[in-house]
Amino acid sequence: MSLGKYALLVLAAVATLIGASWPALPPDADFRWAVVAGGALAAFNTILAYFLVVWSARRSTNVFLRAVLGGMLARMLLMLAAVAAGVLVLGLPKVPLAISLLAFFVLFLVLELTSLHRLTSAPARAR
Repeated sequence: MSLGKYALLVLAAVATLIGASWPALPPDADFRWAVVAGGALAAFNTILAYFLVVWSARRSTNVFLRAVLGGMLARMLLMLAAVAAGVLVLGLPKVPLAISLLAFFVLFLVLELTSLHRLTSAPARAR
């Protein structure tokens, strides 16, 4: 799956799931913004992870490992900084932010692994 299709699928999943759950969320604006922020952070994280893997897949093993492992460390630090800024600077509620972020993270991890498995197991001429 191309990066563009993957990003579109991820963004459509976030929009659909948040849109479907919107009526069930408490009417508190901060709560709702925390859910949206969690979904947006998870989407950014998974699109960046997919990009790094796809970009480095056809390069040397050293480049691949640096991109994937270094990218993982960088993404974890970015996520930590973003969550801290959301809670401390923007005043977003911690629990809905964390639950939204983790729920979308798990969903996107499954999607990413499934997509990468299909990409790497496809015959060489179909790539």
